[in-house]
Amino acid sequence: MTHSNTLTLFLPDRQQMQSLGICLGQILTPGSILMLEGDLGSGKTTLVQSIGEGLGITDTIASPTFALIHEYPEGRIPLYHLDLYRLEPLEVNELHLETYWEGIEVPPGIVAIEWPDRLLDWPDNYLHLLLTYVDEGREITFTPYGQINWASICNNLQLSGLVC
Repeated sequence: MTHSNTLTLFLPDRQQMQSLGICLGQILTPGSILMLEGDLGSGKTTLVQSIGEGLGITDTIASPTFALIHEYPEGRIPLYHLDLYRLEPLEVNELHLETYWEGIEVPPGIVAIEWPDRLLDWPDNYLHLLLTYVDEGREITFTPYGQINWASICNNLQLSGLVC
């Protein structure tokens, strides 16, 4: 199925992936939810690390595969990095992750979720990023769902030189 607002970027190397993440960290607003889908090693954690850099987070951002959730409150806005790889959907449901995107128990920030296919209940508004291997780089396909300020995101990506 094709989504009319889909944007696909080719990133030939790690530096371009980092540039994209830094840009996203600078432009995303509190309440932004990123659903990161892709094979192992496709760059999901690298992208989140770079988003943290764009937010001004100085702590090391590591994959939360075993911790499940890492919280980074010290940037421009908080970053919540979730990795659901090791969990079954019913286990994920018991974590009540909606508290992150609803801002119930934590201040609103950017919520980056790796392996979102494990979620039973998805938020209404999110940006889906599909990371795939292509030729000698990565391809990232962005698809907005719900009330996302997509035009502003695209404009900022274009201004940063990431979209031609």
